[in-house]
Amino acid sequence: MFLLGVPLLIIPFALYNILAFLIAGFSWTTERWRLRMTSGAEWGLSAGDLLIAGSVFIMLIEMLKSSRMMQRSVVDHVLSMILFVGMAVEFVMVPQAASSTFFLLLTISFVDVAGGFAISMHAAHHEVTVNEVENIHTTR
Repeated sequence: MFLLGVPLLIIPFALYNILAFLIAGFSWTTERWRLRMTSGAEWGLSAGDLLIAGSVFIMLIEMLKSSRMMQRSVVDHVLSMILFVGMAVEFVMVPQAASSTFFLLLTISFVDVAGGFAISMHAAHHEVTVNEVENIHTTR
C-alpha cells in the first residue's frame, strides 16, 4: 500500500498552500459558517478551524500508523520529518504561511514527528522485552 509510507499530514499542508496561493485574498480567519447551539449561543466556524480540526484527526491516523513496528515505519518517520522541516522553512520564509492556522499545522506536524518516534521506541522496547522473555522460556 503506497499511502502507508506517505505522511497524511501532507493533505492539509497541500490544501493550505492551494488556497493561500491560488485564491487571492483568501482568509483563514473569516467566519464562513455560523451554527446555532442547543444552548442558544451561536458558534462561528472559519476555514482555518475546519482545517485544524481535520488535521487533528489525520494526526490520530498517523499515530496509529506509528504503532506498527516494521521497517516501513522508518520511512514514515523520515518522510514526516522532511514534511515538518519543509513546513518550518515555509512558515519562516513565505509571507502567505505567516498565520495562526499554518502555525497550528506546523505544531501538529511536530507532534506527529515527536509522537511517532516515541511510540516506535516504546513499541521496539516492548518487542525486545517480549523476545527476551520468550528466549528465556525456550532455553529452559
